[in-house]
Amino acid sequence: MSLIATPESMTFSAALPLQSGASIRDYSLSYETYGQLNADKSNAVLVCHALNASHHVAGVYAGQDKSEGWWDNMIGPGKPVDTDRFFVIGVNNLGSCFGSTGPMHINPDTGLVYGADFPVVTVEDWVTAQARLMDALGIAQLAAVMGGSLGGMQALSWTLQYPERVKHAVVVASAPNLNAENIAFNEVARRAIVTDPDFHAGHFYQHGVIPKRGLRIARMIGHITYLSDDVMNTKFGRQLRDAVTSNDTGYKYTTQDVEFQIESYLRHQGDKFSDYFDANTYLLITRALDYFDPARAFGGDLSAALARATCPFLLISFSTDWRFSPARSRELVKALLDNHRDVSYAEIDAPHGHDAFLLEDARYLGVVRSYFDNMAQRLNQEAA
Repeated sequence: MSLIATPESMTFSAALPLQSGASIRDYSLSYETYGQLNADKSNAVLVCHALNASHHVAGVYAGQDKSEGWWDNMIGPGKPVDTDRFFVIGVNNLGSCFGSTGPMHINPDTGLVYGADFPVVTVEDWVTAQARLMDALGIAQLAAVMGGSLGGMQALSWTLQYPERVKHAVVVASAPNLNAENIAFNEVARRAIVTDPDFHAGHFYQHGVIPKRGLRIARMIGHITYLSDDVMNTKFGRQLRDAVTSNDTGYKYTTQDVEFQIESYLRHQGDKFSDYFDANTYLLITRALDYFDPARAFGGDLSAALARATCPFLLISFSTDWRFSPARSRELVKALLDNHRDVSYAEIDAPHGHDAFLLEDARYLGVVRSYFDNMAQRLNQEAA
């Protein structure tokens, strides 16, 4: 039987200072919880989401088909992060378009939709907002903070901003910062959005339009980077969408029509994305990815930056993930070991590319299960 999820929301009237120097007040955070918080509130696990995900981490919504949470294979009763033992919290970040205050909401200072005026937010700002939510829930210390990709950056940042509040960090398919190639992909995607005639400098809401063309292209670019070459070749290869043509080659010889299966797939993904994602949110979140770099304040010395982290870590990478390659996880492992921290590291030989952190893989899920099993045993011993 599937876990039934119930979205919740909490509003914060006090202004939240942001790294940019701006602040935001009267904002709301959407979140979901799964399982039961124990008597001493020691079994809470915070799950941080990646670019286009939300607070809907696990379970399904009552009466809704195909509403599984984005990490439902990971979290739930009897799953690697077992909600019979842990109280799991999923939070939607500020600036998102899935319930928490974002560009499509009203700016209390002007009475108008934020649009492009929504302040720039960083990974560190998200963590500060999440910490405020934990305060409101009465959770002083988290059994674990975990996330994949951008979510992994947030988990890492928790250990640096609030080291005393984190007992374990689980960082999956992530990195200590983006390399130039990743920033370049993000910039091309942003340019696709801001040059869409329907973007209107980010105030498209006032014009009653959506820059769907830009969003489609941004998603197509992103999706290419989430898949490995092996997966694309295996799934699509050079298959034609319609091989019945009037010539021997099978090609239509056109520059406009969709001929290859991979083209059809990418356009389908782009069309879906443009129907539910907000353009300003895309700009905000990709820029937050670009800005994250805890070593920057330490002259690029990652070991010095991670000296503030005190908890044990589990880091996981995937062999064919070229967007957040295993080498980037190994940088984190080395920096933590330089500080004599407790580090477990698994490099999974998986064909799926960056998306592997969301998919079924017995070895990957087994590593997480073992780590959380050990964590639950220690919690039980401490409670005895």
